[in-house]
Amino acid sequence: MQLSYWEYKAWLSNIDFTIVGSGIVGLTCALSLKNKYPSSKILVLEKGMLPQGASTKNAGFACFGSISEIRSDIKKQSAEKVQELVKKRWDGIQLLRKNLGDTNLDFQKHGGHELFFNEHQDLYEECLSDVNLINKLLLPVFGKKAFVIKGNIFGFKNIQENYITHQFEGQIDTGKMMNSLLKLVQSKGISILNGVSVQSFVENTDSVMIKTDQFELKTKNVLIATNGFASRLINEKVKPARAQVLITKPIKNLQIKGTFHLDEGYYYFRNIDDRILFGGARNLDFRNEETYEFGKTELVQNKLISILKETILPQTRFEIDRSWSGIMGMGKEKQPIVKQLSNHIFCGVRLGGMGIAIGSLVGDELANLL
Repeated sequence: MQLSYWEYKAWLSNIDFTIVGSGIVGLTCALSLKNKYPSSKILVLEKGMLPQGASTKNAGFACFGSISEIRSDIKKQSAEKVQELVKKRWDGIQLLRKNLGDTNLDFQKHGGHELFFNEHQDLYEECLSDVNLINKLLLPVFGKKAFVIKGNIFGFKNIQENYITHQFEGQIDTGKMMNSLLKLVQSKGISILNGVSVQSFVENTDSVMIKTDQFELKTKNVLIATNGFASRLINEKVKPARAQVLITKPIKNLQIKGTFHLDEGYYYFRNIDDRILFGGARNLDFRNEETYEFGKTELVQNKLISILKETILPQTRFEIDRSWSGIMGMGKEKQPIVKQLSNHIFCGVRLGGMGIAIGSLVGDELANLL
């Protein structure tokens, strides 16, 4: 692209901070930097027409981890680290609500319910027996017991008789959230350029040269906020994980309300606009779902539809309206990577499938590295 003098002067000269990625992390980072350095010039580069990755493609869960997920995490790391991670998720949601307001998020707290398939009797009983123990562990985070036992009030089939409900979980409207966040960032005089893919960068003594598919620019600092795509730009261990999602057409007199987890969080569904939004099933084919490519597969889509018919809406006719996918960032650990990579390059990536909950906090922590 041949840039005019005016284009270069207005958008690409004298840049203090260039943020790569306009998702929750990148935009929150931009806001935090502007608050710290009001006179700074901040540029956000985004490869997609809209934020790519998962920020506009998720299920809209304001969640902190179902009881089976937390039990699984405790087996892999200390209880103290799990408590710390859950607190980060809690703090991240509070920061998101503070930045945008509940109305702009359409935030609703109906609880997060974990269901257990009939064939998962052992897991169900183990989780029931650990409710008090995990509530005690998380009491410093929530101030009250998080998990309670509730009956199957929505008439789901082929599941155990009770849910284990997280009382503090809620749901948001992802589109409203990102639209509001974009407007807020732009109102602060922060520039966002879409359709620009960063290909590489070279650090010099006092600046970084960025090469994109459209132009090159010089900036004083680079902050990488590309989550699942991070390993394409930096040498950090972040694995892409595709999440496939579908949504039904409106269903008359739909009574289901809340967010729901199945099979240790690998399946998740919720109500939205008289519809059921349902995603997951990457555990059916971890290898092929570890991809940078958006798309869907018959294996996953058929499984989601099967569970809709047999468990979630067993006596209700429904039609699928649309389906899509997002790319998450995973690793051996669920702790996000927020670190300084060199004198002028920083990153906040690997959100572990909890981008809504933890993204705002990671963005703020990323800004505070400088």
